Amino acid sequence: MTTSRQLVVPARHDQLAQLATFVAIAAAEVGFDETQVNRIELAVDEACSNIIDHAYQGDLGTIQLEVDIEPQRQLTVVLIDQGESFDPEHVPAYAPCTSLDEAKIGGLGIHLMRQAMDNVCYEFGVPGIGNRLTMIKQL
Repeated sequence: MTTSRQLVVPARHDQLAQLATFVAIAAAEVGFDETQVNRIELAVDEACSNIIDHAYQGDLGTIQLEVDIEPQRQLTVVLIDQGESFDPEHVPAYAPCTSLDEAKIGGLGIHLMRQAMDNVCYEFGVPGIGNRLTMIKQL
């Protein structure tokens, strides 16, 4: 039996902890262990940070977080915003650096999301919705 929950918050960095707690509770209800819950939280934190920093670029907006909980099966996380869209295919693939001198700030978010979750799907300009990011993690 699937249970759905929703949280809508202002698209601000001070809301990230509330979003992380909301998804952590849902992930624990599915049955994920602490390590997996932390990875799911990280994926959601990265996605929400990207929405705040890149989609809204400092403008006012909201983030809608929906979770579908299927105990002992999977967690589906949906993030909706009305900010600017982008093409994730234009984001360069993550390439590990060999020294701190080569390291650059940023660019890891999409890589971390894809590593933490089993499925990551972007939809942009969905009529009546806006941008929608769906991430699925199976137990």
